[in-house]
Amino acid sequence: MILVLRALGVGDLATAVPAVRGLRAAFPAERLVLAAPSWLAPLVPLVGAVDRLLPVEGLGPCPLPQARVAVNLHGRGPQSRQMLAATRPGRLLSFGGDGPLWRFAEHEVARWCRLLAWYGIDTDPGDLDLRLPSESAAPAGRTIVHPGAKSGTRQWPVERYAVVARELERAGHHVVVTGSTAERPLAAAVVRAGGLPGERVLAGETGLGELAALVAGARLVVCGDTGIAHLATAYRTPSVVLFGPMPPQLWGPPPDRPYHHSIWHGTRADPGDAPGREPHPALLRITPDEVLAAVTRCLTYPHAGYGAQRATAAQ
Repeated sequence: MILVLRALGVGDLATAVPAVRGLRAAFPAERLVLAAPSWLAPLVPLVGAVDRLLPVEGLGPCPLPQARVAVNLHGRGPQSRQMLAATRPGRLLSFGGDGPLWRFAEHEVARWCRLLAWYGIDTDPGDLDLRLPSESAAPAGRTIVHPGAKSGTRQWPVERYAVVARELERAGHHVVVTGSTAERPLAAAVVRAGGLPGERVLAGETGLGELAALVAGARLVVCGDTGIAHLATAYRTPSVVLFGPMPPQLWGPPPDRPYHHSIWHGTRADPGDAPGREPHPALLRITPDEVLAAVTRCLTYPHAGYGAQRATAAQ
């Protein structure tokens, strides 16, 4: 058995896809078990390389099975490494120990591919596409505005999202506003301020699989540096992603896809990303006009995403 630890969120799972698929290819006859949060269950089959999800909520006490190979795709800290070492695996692949040194200034996708390369396992960093979810009959052609984020430092102001939503609607987009149940008031505030119908609030109404399907068939995604941005990358859906504490060089979409546009006005990465804080200064330097101009640019480029395929088939 191959045991992979990645007990984090949507974007973390999405950026680990090339590494997980590299492990699948390297150990085709082995059962591959992913230790990750249970709420990610709708996304795990879309990776197409995992045999079983082992629910793990963070790095607290959790009985993990012994594996022939244990792989730490969680981080560099001693806790994740010790968590896997305690299972006495036949082999432990991790930063530190006999593994490579950690580099802070490294894109998250490249980081885990480099880790596996150290141990002689090939990966394709561009292999980011997810399979289509079973909910792929979701309405196509929507423009998704997603104002929520993991922390206040990554959350662009509501009134600015509202301006973007209003102007996109005027330009012929069918705008919907997504988010979690907890983010429903935030989404509703964007809809009200943007003058959109109340039914455009989808926050709290879509499960993770349904959200993935909505993104897969969408015309466009506008969001901050959060999980839905990685779903847009995974389905090659045009996106405009607003960055604050972290630069896109560390967490952004692939630079060779012009239909994904990142906006960042920072000068260096800021690890001070505590929940509840005000928007990061780099995020506040982004204006609605800049976002709308980026939308125009990214939609001028052809893309091979599922939404484009559905639009072509409907013509």
